[in-house]
Amino acid sequence: MDRPVSRVVVIGATGHIGTYLVPRLVAGGHQVIAVSRGARGPYQASPRWSAVTTVTADREAEDAQGTFGERIAALRPEVVIDLICFTPASARQLVEALRPSRPLLVHCGTIWVHGPSLLVPVTEDEPRTAYGAYGTGKAEIEALLHEETRAGGVPAVVLHPGHISGPGWPVITPSGNLDPATWTALATGQPLALPDHGLGVLHHVHADDVAQAFELALSRPAAIGGSFHVAAEQAMTQRGLAAGAAAWFGREAVLDFVDWEEFASLVGRGNAEVTREHTVRSITASVARAREVLGYAPRYTALGALREALAWLADNGQADIGGQPFAGDV
Repeated sequence: MDRPVSRVVVIGATGHIGTYLVPRLVAGGHQVIAVSRGARGPYQASPRWSAVTTVTADREAEDAQGTFGERIAALRPEVVIDLICFTPASARQLVEALRPSRPLLVHCGTIWVHGPSLLVPVTEDEPRTAYGAYGTGKAEIEALLHEETRAGGVPAVVLHPGHISGPGWPVITPSGNLDPATWTALATGQPLALPDHGLGVLHHVHADDVAQAFELALSRPAAIGGSFHVAAEQAMTQRGLAAGAAAWFGREAVLDFVDWEEFASLVGRGNAEVTREHTVRSITASVARAREVLGYAPRYTALGALREALAWLADNGQADIGGQPFAGDV
């Protein structure tokens, strides 16, 4: 990587991260090829998309046919940014197709490669204790890519985002799930039920900060072969997030600490299970390595990322805040 990178293929280009990343890459002078299913556009408009070459591809279908990796290799990338790889088989197919030309491969992982933490904040050097299909799949992909790099094949960087937040889609609320009733309670002063005394930990990150890290990875040779957490500077407890969100409406959060059975009866079994998946892990991810090696400097706090998300949800009829105006700072 001793010459400037210019031809970048972004797989999953119109999703949460790509919405912010593609315009960043164009502004940085890169030639960008955006690969997506073509089902919808990015979450936010930008005139810089006019400079992007778009390619429509159904990865799942083409993976099944064994053609997706070759399709990407045929685009002659110097860098491939893979935002939507979820299985080792899919990663292996892509790597094998890219191996002859060896472009830089930057993969989107997840902090869920970690299970419940024994040390906090958890660093990238901790043994992987993932469980569940999503986390274990990402951990296996990470191992595959690092072995590929060590073997002299495709050079890879793995970025592990926290809970990606921003305007345009539902985000993990202070309740630890996607239930919009959480926002209503906090905005209007109604009681909000939380399990485990509200001490479950969530580590959000704004999608633009994730995009920042991916952009930085393109110009940091020292990052090759490494993994990096990408999140807000500090994780927060559920009760901390609830207090911060209530303050946007000039209120103190009214919190009702309940056991898990009562929590499930109040919010529904599905919502309670999503909360449990997040709070059993309670990951606080150190971003020190990303700061030191990539130069990562998140612009948004966890609350700042949630505030932008909620403003959009309320403006677009996806969250009921009881007609309350936002008040106060984040």
